[in-house]
Amino acid sequence: MAIDLIAAPTNLGLRPPEPGSVPGTAKAPEALRAAGLHERMLRHGARDAGVVLPARYRPGVAPGDVLRNQAAILEFTRRLADRVDASIGAGRAPLVLGGDCSLVLAPALALRRRGRYGLVYVDGHGDFRHPGNSDEATTLGGEALAAVTGRHVDAVSDLAGLRPLVRDDDVVQVGCRDDEADAVELSALGAVLPASEVRRVGVEDAAARIVDIVARAGLDGYWIHIDVDVLDPRWMPAVDSPDPGGLDPDELIALLQSLAPGAAGADVAIFDPDLDPDGSAAATLVEVVSAGLSRLGDDGNR
Repeated sequence: MAIDLIAAPTNLGLRPPEPGSVPGTAKAPEALRAAGLHERMLRHGARDAGVVLPARYRPGVAPGDVLRNQAAILEFTRRLADRVDASIGAGRAPLVLGGDCSLVLAPALALRRRGRYGLVYVDGHGDFRHPGNSDEATTLGGEALAAVTGRHVDAVSDLAGLRPLVRDDDVVQVGCRDDEADAVELSALGAVLPASEVRRVGVEDAAARIVDIVARAGLDGYWIHIDVDVLDPRWMPAVDSPDPGGLDPDELIALLQSLAPGAAGADVAIFDPDLDPDGSAAATLVEVVSAGLSRLGDDGNR
């Protein structure tokens, strides 16, 4: 299955890293292009499917909103969802290069319009903060999994009246740390495999457990979300919330190689080039994506 590379240079779902500055994740797609990702993926038969540009980043929460950049996120989500849907409709596998984790709402919306899909949420954090468990649920990048499973405010959890975009039973969270703050709530999902568990059982067994849930009868396919902070900071320091105890690049590559062929598509999020002055983290990520996702969608399980 041929891959469509879709750039989604959004930073709308993040807090300002410091007063007067903006998050650098919007630079990620072009930084990865400069590091050779597109060249490598095109050699595998991918095509450059262009960019979906977000609106201007604004650090505060507008009156009447719950989330910072709420209106801009909703508008961007609809346009990116349309692009993802067009790619799938053309018989291709979209690979969305972000950007922050709020972008996962777009493929979740696109797939929900088509049927019932699973979600493999590969992330060093649960992203399960929402107004029901926090007074600080204002930044969608750290709340994206709560949003797609229907736990957030209606504006982001009931898109097009399709709440939830993904059912709890159809989600596997992979890679959170053992001290995950929302571990109890995450247990409502189909499965949670912390990074330590992936390492304990081995990638092959972990992948088999994931596929048992997201590729079972009754589902139309599954999507893979990859927040690169699932990697240990030794290899991926260029993220906004680096936490020790993550996977190493070889583990993540092996996991993605097992999951990618059966997936409808994937997205990559949270890489911040501003935190990668020598380009070494970009080089690591190019290797992970090109080696791990080169067979994305090959099994046509959509």
